Amino acid sequence: APVSTWEVVLGYVGAAASKSILLGIIILITASFFIDLRIAHPFIMMLFIILTTVSFSLFGFILGIWADNFEKLSVVPMLLITPLVFLGGSFYSTDMLPEPWQTISHFNPVLYLVSGLRWSFYEIAEVSVMLSLTSILIFMFGCLSVVFYLFKTGYKLRS
Repeated sequence: APVSTWEVVLGYVGAAASKSILLGIIILITASFFIDLRIAHPFIMMLFIILTTVSFSLFGFILGIWADNFEKLSVVPMLLITPLVFLGGSFYSTDMLPEPWQTISHFNPVLYLVSGLRWSFYEIAEVSVMLSLTSILIFMFGCLSVVFYLFKTGYKLRS
């Protein structure tokens, strides 16, 4: 079909991000039945959620092009994403860590995602909200650049 690179990326990434946002909304509604849910900044929360879902959808798009088989596809989430999420302050505050580990944890990009979302709910952040927003935007535009480069060069897209 005569569609541009932008339209293909928008279709795939838009579908994946829409599904992720819908699942997040369902989880949020379900959680509201069990806890007293208070969102301090709903528009900032939606901004962080949209940017995060688009960023990870772009990252998944890159992995989908790169991976030849299912084993290769599962290596990155298993060995990279999962440890970063567990060590990124999702389940604890990194302020509780002793000093060398607290500094090391600031090199984890997931910390900035979690901190931004946590601030939008509770107004508690371990790093600046603007720094969190900037890091998400840098990651998103980096992934977008890689996707457009892959399409431009035809890496694994042309035989």
